[in-house]
Amino acid sequence: MPHDRTGPQSGSATPLELLRTRPPKERADAARNRAAVLEAAARLFAEHGVEAVSLDQVAKAAGVGKGTLFRRFGDKSGLATALLDTRERELQEAILSGPPPLGPGAPDTDRRVAFVEAYLDYLLDHLALVRMSETSSPGARYRIGAYRFWHHHLTLLLPTTADPQHAAHALLAPLAAEHVTALLPELGPERLRAGLVQLARGAG
Repeated sequence: MPHDRTGPQSGSATPLELLRTRPPKERADAARNRAAVLEAAARLFAEHGVEAVSLDQVAKAAGVGKGTLFRRFGDKSGLATALLDTRERELQEAILSGPPPLGPGAPDTDRRVAFVEAYLDYLLDHLALVRMSETSSPGARYRIGAYRFWHHHLTLLLPTTADPQHAAHALLAPLAAEHVTALLPELGPERLRAGLVQLARGAG
């Protein structure tokens, strides 16, 4: 029977809705500066590659001071995280209220597979940025708010395992950007996808 596992399953569980990435609240001028920086960064990263672009270049292209950029984003990994926010919010909304099987209303196994495929699509589209955001410091991947959302979502879809929280971490591990970056040249995207789908089907 299909399960709608988007809310808390016990009195101590955190509703998935509360873990989703929220757009920043800011003044109009700050929002304009943020949009200009993100637009410039996206263009420069696409043209030259993430590693080749400096924050000085981004600030100059956006028409803002370097200090403004540093105060707002901290470093290039912070900028990468900000660039990913919109795409992550789209995926989170699809999980919470989109059509099945990614959204509610499908069996747990089908929803796990749909999530893995949708996340892999997102990851392959933004691999260099996700890798930077996840490896900026030791354990950075696990401190990102979106990771907590993905993990909680999978935990709710693994109710029959002995330890759903551990099983969710184990299913997310091969979706780490560093791992995918290393395997992609050897396996290719389709073989990588097939293996991840098999893991998702067998996880429960």
